Amino acid sequence: MRKSTFRSLATATLIAAGGLSLAACTTTQQHQQPTSATERASIDSATSAALTRLYNTVPGSAELVAKSAGVLVFPSVVGGSFVIGADHGKGELLVGGKNAGYYSTTSASIGLQAGASSKAVIYVFNTQESLAKFRASNGWTVGADATVAVATVGANGSIDTQTIQAPVVSFVMNNAGVDAGVSLQGSKISRIHP
Repeated sequence: MRKSTFRSLATATLIAAGGLSLAACTTTQQHQQPTSATERASIDSATSAALTRLYNTVPGSAELVAKSAGVLVFPSVVGGSFVIGADHGKGELLVGGKNAGYYSTTSASIGLQAGASSKAVIYVFNTQESLAKFRASNGWTVGADATVAVATVGANGSIDTQTIQAPVVSFVMNNAGVDAGVSLQGSKISRIHP
């Protein structure tokens, strides 16, 4: 075999291999972000599961939610911290049992802390006025725009009757159940369009 023929064959082989590898690069799918419909369906499903868990954990909570003007559910508020902490989650507002919009919650804290956590946070709007004020806001902050009573559960497992009379009541659930010792002060809630 002559040198020039060998070089031509080698060059052709390299060009073909390079072309195939470039073609493979263009057909390889990148990691795809969830579509809006998929994200909304995921939030809807997680919201339903969080409410079911609340109803099974706290006697009387289903009746409280049924009588309320609306309920805002953040099924998974995930936080991480090392001196400075941040929590974030997405959720859904239900009015009359139907979707009335999607929201995000964000909060930050500073102090001696380290670790990660996940919790469900549920806000129950007991009055039409508190719900209307929330819906009319362009970003709602717990403590600044409304006082939110954190629900306490008695030894018998039922909700404290004084807590449920507040215009806005919240439930914070971790893996062990309802956590009454959590402060939601400063949590910022904003409308989103997933």
